Amino acid sequence: MNSQGRITMSRTTYKQFLRFLHEELSLSHDSIAVAQRSMEQTQGPLPMLLWQYGLINLNQLDQIYDWLENTSV
Repeated sequence: MNSQGRITMSRTTYKQFLRFLHEELSLSHDSIAVAQRSMEQTQGPLPMLLWQYGLINLNQLDQIYDWLENTSV
């Protein structure tokens, strides 16, 4: 995380993160794209946007943050 509390990661890690969302959490590419567009406009963290849009549940949100914690970002 950076000084503003935003998650920052390398391009390679971001690609791995997107793969995790698609393969492990079964999110469609379209669902991820909707949240990514919103992230660009609101500057909000992608995991929270996915949850706010109802694309993931709280258990999946926990899985995402566990993945992020265990991955060198």
